[in-house]
Amino acid sequence: MHTVITPERIELPPGTVVRMLGSWQDYQVLSQQLGDRAFPRLKYRPGKIWLMAPLPEHGRDASLLADIAKVLLDHLEQRYDSFTPITMSLPEVSGIEPDFCFYIENWRSVVGKSCIDWQSDPPPDLVIEADVTSYTDINDYLPYKVPEVWLLKNKQLLVYRLQAENYVITESSYFPNVREIVQQCLQIANEQTTSEAIRWLRNLLRG
Repeated sequence: MHTVITPERIELPPGTVVRMLGSWQDYQVLSQQLGDRAFPRLKYRPGKIWLMAPLPEHGRDASLLADIAKVLLDHLEQRYDSFTPITMSLPEVSGIEPDFCFYIENWRSVVGKSCIDWQSDPPPDLVIEADVTSYTDINDYLPYKVPEVWLLKNKQLLVYRLQAENYVITESSYFPNVREIVQQCLQIANEQTTSEAIRWLRNLLRG
């Protein structure tokens, strides 16, 4: 498959990242052209547009991370709402599509909503990203003030938390040992399956 980006058609081979100059209006046109398609992924920063066609590895890892978060939240009997796919956007400032996002502290703010207003509603409490193609930049989440972001990069989980106006790598505010859990789950998933990794985690939590 060749890379094709025209007003009529967008096709990217898996693993391709395309960066181009473009306005907010150009970004909106591309978003409308893609419609409800989950891929390619689309991102906007002032004056620049990125498109990315994920590899299968990306989807598997992102799904596993989200399943880990759900199992841990269920174990804590914590209420939450999770979303994927979802587009976060602030006009003229930012457009981004996280792999998964979770409302935990602020679940009441999104219950029953079919649309989230990113200018007035609170941001997700947790965002999850799996980066296989160097597409993700943690600073993309600064305009939204997302409190915590999990970024899986080079098979290592980086936990970022917002402190003042910047993200710093630290421990999760929800699961202090999540990095070790993720490493073990990734190893099991690579040697067996993601389902076996989740079964292992559930058994671990049962003690």
